[in-house]
Formats: sequence, C-alpha cells, structure tokens
Amino acid sequence: MMEIQIKNPLSNGLVRFAAVASLVFLLPAAGAESQQNVVSELSTQDEIQKFCTNIADAARDQRYLMQKQELEKLQADVNERISVLEDRKAEYEDWLARREHFLNQAKSNLVDIYKTMKADAAAPQLEKMHVEIAAAIIMQLPPRQSGLILSEMDAQKAATVAGIMSQATDKNTSKDPS
Repeated sequence: MMEIQIKNPLSNGLVRFAAVASLVFLLPAAGAESQQNVVSELSTQDEIQKFCTNIADAARDQRYLMQKQELEKLQADVNERISVLEDRKAEYEDWLARREHFLNQAKSNLVDIYKTMKADAAAPQLEKMHVEIAAAIIMQLPPRQSGLILSEMDAQKAATVAGIMSQATDKNTSKDPS
C-alpha cells in the first residue's frame, strides 16, 4: 500500500476532516440502501404473489387442456381397440357359422349313411365311436332302426348310449353343460 505523506499540518487536518465528513455522509446512505433492499424484497414478494395469482387460472386451464388432450388420446386408443375386437368378433362369428353349417351338413350326411346301413353292420362301428357321438347319431335315426342297432351292440355300451339319450331328452336337465 502506498502512503501519502503530507507535509503541511493544516492540510493534514483538512484531510482528516474530509474523511470524517465523507463517512458521515455515506453511513446514512448505506443504511437507506439496506432499508431499500428490504422494501424492495417485500415488494418483490408481493409482485410474485400477484403474478402467481394472476396466472393461476391460465395455468389451471392449461393443465385441464393437457389432461383433456391425454383423455382424448386414450379414448381414441380405446375406440381403436374396440374396433379391432369387433372385427375379430365378426370374423369369429363368420367362422363359427361356417363351422356349424359344415357340422350340420356332415351330421345330416352321417345320419343318412347310418339310415341306409343294416343294424348288424352299424352296431360295431357305433360301438367304437365316442359314446356321445354314437348317441347323437342313434337319436336321429328312426326309432325302429335305433332299437335294432342298440340290440346288436354290446349290452354295456348300449346301456351307456341309452342313458345319454335319455338325459338329452330330459326337460329337467340343463342345456348348459357347465
């Protein structure tokens, strides 16, 4: 640090006076500045509060708009999935209708085949079939032919087929197999 040397004693006192006077003037200004900072800080808080209050409705509206857009997007996705499911359902129903038609035609043809067969030839074939299928075929044959076929079958197998046929015609039996 550099020292200033003053040789005149009068000017030395003058310099001291000037330094003290400047300090006296500066101190109130520094105090005022800190008070101004406090006032400014409080007004800034008030301004922030007012600003937040003023934009709260706009922010809420924007948030609602974003939520609405998200819901619309989800709704569109759900609608698309429903459309895909409806298409698949229509395909399945078409397939099921074609299958039912085929089975009815095959069943009709199968019953017609057994109608033309003699009982002693039909009985061994029906014995080897699944019991429920054999019972369904025998039920659709004329009663006289059904009786002849059952008499040609093994007694145990004929009893099982007859039991299934009687359950199928029972009005108290549920149509739902489950």
